[in-house]
Amino acid sequence: MKRILSALLCVAMIFTITSCSNAPASSQTASSVQSQVEEVKEPEGFKVDGTKLLDGYGNEFVMRGVNFAYTWFKDNSDDALNGMQYVGCNAVRLVLSDGDQWDKTSKAELRNLIQKCKKRNLIAVLEIHDGTGKNDVSYLEHAVDYWIDVKDILESNKAYVIVNIANEWYGGYNDLETWRDAYIDAIKKLREAGITNTLIVDSAGWGQCADSILTYGNEIFEADTLANTMFAVHMYGTAGKNEALIKKTIDTALQNNLCLLIGEFGYKHSDGDVDEETIMKYTTEKNVGYFAWSWKGNNEDVAYLDVSRDWAGTDLTPEWGELLVNGEYGIKATSEICSVFENDEATDSEQSQAEEE
Repeated sequence: MKRILSALLCVAMIFTITSCSNAPASSQTASSVQSQVEEVKEPEGFKVDGTKLLDGYGNEFVMRGVNFAYTWFKDNSDDALNGMQYVGCNAVRLVLSDGDQWDKTSKAELRNLIQKCKKRNLIAVLEIHDGTGKNDVSYLEHAVDYWIDVKDILESNKAYVIVNIANEWYGGYNDLETWRDAYIDAIKKLREAGITNTLIVDSAGWGQCADSILTYGNEIFEADTLANTMFAVHMYGTAGKNEALIKKTIDTALQNNLCLLIGEFGYKHSDGDVDEETIMKYTTEKNVGYFAWSWKGNNEDVAYLDVSRDWAGTDLTPEWGELLVNGEYGIKATSEICSVFENDEATDSEQSQAEEE
């Protein structure tokens, strides 16, 4: 890493100056050298600590970003990621595929995509989209198999990557024990396979049944041998319809000592109006992360959910993008770059290798 080279140069300079002065190295100088060595320590992976998400240096990280449908718009990924960096995002939630419904995201693609995010100081939240709204446990199991297949990539990037196991798996609002048990099994299998990344579990009911995590979140969390799982509610016209419901969901999750994320939200949707201003304000007050849906490319019937009219983010939509990015509690005002990027960046060789693959 470049910061390691910088630290070594600093250490070399200390010894050179000491040698030229013909003076013995003092304990203070030795302490200075030790400090330089400690500063170049590699970041560890993300870690859930009660209601907080801590980054690899132990600092709290509150996600602020937008969803990007990589699976359907691969050719636009560079422009989209540049745009998200341009508007101030500190993370991006990426739509991937395990091959059930769309072309499987290959290992080379995944490695390249993560490097692109790192280059732009964006934490990558990866999600498998194929089982969206499905109640069949096999869709969740297939997503788990995908993550295990790319385990080495996840592990080597655990300071920069969070695994959202499956997008909105389980469309039902009833028989939530099935949802609970399937995720308990999924998390156990991921941990037994050696995946140590922070995991995210989406609520049932297409992501909007907050009661699923408020009722069973603690049981799922306790099944994680690494105690490193957080939970996501998607807030549209059902889960995000008014201030009282939004605050109740967030407050109850935090009271239950769960680490919460608003994994998707808009300003309206087919199921009704959304109180997006309360979502943005209250998550800021409570240090809860949020991801808007979505950057660009929504179907004509839901095109109102596009944050930007162009991939580069220079033409924000007036009703949604402007508020999300430039509002009082929007991305520009509330987003802080993850501390793992302060002294760390992918080397030119790493980036070149990833792009060649």
